[in-house]
Amino acid sequence: MRPALFLDRDGVINVDHGYVSKIDDFEFIDGVFDTCIAFKNAGYAVVVITNQSGIARGMYTEQDFQQLTQWMDWNFEDHGVLLDGVYYCPHHAEKGIGQYKVDCSCRKPKPGMILEAKADLDIDLATSIFVGDKADDMRAAGAAGVGTSVLVKTGKAVTEDAITLATVTLDSIADLPRYMGLKPR
Repeated sequence: MRPALFLDRDGVINVDHGYVSKIDDFEFIDGVFDTCIAFKNAGYAVVVITNQSGIARGMYTEQDFQQLTQWMDWNFEDHGVLLDGVYYCPHHAEKGIGQYKVDCSCRKPKPGMILEAKADLDIDLATSIFVGDKADDMRAAGAAGVGTSVLVKTGKAVTEDAITLATVTLDSIADLPRYMGLKPR
């Protein structure tokens, strides 16, 4: 078993412009690639865990999401990072339409995506880290048994609830290697 660096997408990997579904709207957050390289070099899997309620709401399709994800993955590879997995939830219990209006076990704050990644990738959750930008990310990490929950200030407005649930609050994902005592790229 190995630890994982779990990353929420919008607000952690990219600037959260609201329901990002197009390449033209996708803007990487400074330091994300160097951070991932530092954790890869330390033996961590790097895994994306993202709610995508824009699919549930009919704002974009799963195919749109997959195309953007493939482009994102290529960018990570171009910067020397192979992502170990991308897990997403296309559901929303209240605002979903059609087949996506589901009260599922994968939508954060539920831990389903993290637990699926654990099983697929042989992850040791106790030594893993989850980086998110809101309370539901911290709740999902806690419910799954992730050892360290990191709240970053680059996404949603930071709430007192999120700060309380997090192990630590950092300005950006770029600050994580130093906080964890890892050498930058």
